[in-house]
Amino acid sequence: MNAKKLKQLLIQEAKEIESYVINTRRYIHMRPETAFEEVKTRDLIEAELKKLDFDTIRTARTGVIGVLNGKKTGPTIALRADTDALNLTEENDVEYASTIPGKMHACGHDAHTAMLLGAAKLILKYRNQLSGTLKLLFQPAEEGGGGGKLICDEGHLDDVDKIFGIHVWRELEAGIIGSRKGAMLASADAFIVSITGKGGHAAAPHQTIDPTAVLVDIYNALQKIVSREIDPFSDVIITTPVMQASDAFNVIPREAKLEGTFRTMDPKIRDHIVTRIPEIVQGYCKAWRCEGSVTFNEGDMIPYPPLINDAQSVDEVIEILKGTELSYVSMDPSMGGEDFAFYLQKTKGAFLTLGIYNEEKGITSPHHHPHFDVDEAVLWKGTALYALLGFYSLFNV
Repeated sequence: MNAKKLKQLLIQEAKEIESYVINTRRYIHMRPETAFEEVKTRDLIEAELKKLDFDTIRTARTGVIGVLNGKKTGPTIALRADTDALNLTEENDVEYASTIPGKMHACGHDAHTAMLLGAAKLILKYRNQLSGTLKLLFQPAEEGGGGGKLICDEGHLDDVDKIFGIHVWRELEAGIIGSRKGAMLASADAFIVSITGKGGHAAAPHQTIDPTAVLVDIYNALQKIVSREIDPFSDVIITTPVMQASDAFNVIPREAKLEGTFRTMDPKIRDHIVTRIPEIVQGYCKAWRCEGSVTFNEGDMIPYPPLINDAQSVDEVIEILKGTELSYVSMDPSMGGEDFAFYLQKTKGAFLTLGIYNEEKGITSPHHHPHFDVDEAVLWKGTALYALLGFYSLFNV
């Protein structure tokens, strides 16, 4: 079978299994599991892969890898889908809404998992056309836990020649496939600033050392790193959404805390920010006679490097899509972070997006929002794209 014919069959048959992909996505959506808790999700994936004659390997605590050897020699290609949900209460009034209070698939990882399982069905059917080895990485803990780094640390990327991933994307119109050469997503680091002063009554602030006032100064100073110390044409943001102090209107607290994140495409800028935040904190603490500390990436939070696509791999994806009904656009970079970046530090590949924005259907809410949803009518395109990438070596000989 020639490559053109196989492309046509994979796209047609992706449409034919659309209901399987949608139903699988809804099943997972109703049963969200957050980072490193994806046990039932992993068990479902593992059972589906075994039905399809894939070998399975458990990885990264709650992940699973499906392995399929082709009938011909060739490279090892990996396809990745993340599986974790978020700590968020869903507010969508749909029949497949989350059944677990406080947890929700608000970033589309349920869709990624379902699309890759659908692709596994298609790839198995044409196994005789497969050259080399295919690895399907169902990765846990993308949302801050660095599940991708764990998979790399366990050596599962050591023999991989190319890797591809897909993410549903609210910033693109439904059904459009996007990517870009080079820097696509930013690094992501978290930080906590803790200030200790001297508490007391709100009527006598002169008898206290108010840590809230110091925290406000620090908050404003952190923004000056971006506006006064870094080239305005650079991609960088510092965001501080959490400020905690007293929980009573008439009490000046002893302690106050600020939590935030910073993101950039440039490792040198990242290093500058890591140096400057503690310097600023200590400067203000010395001026106002209090104690301060800064910690970076506490607990399970793993700092993510910038995601840098291999230009040749992006070109090859564009070439694969030529002559098909799948439309591609070169997209702008985003300040979001993704641990797919760890894979691209180990081997060549590309991270792709699938547009889901559909104003007519009311699917307009951003990622990580309680009303986030996916235009399920485009999921067959993601299934087809995964399948086409699974036969990467056939289309790029």
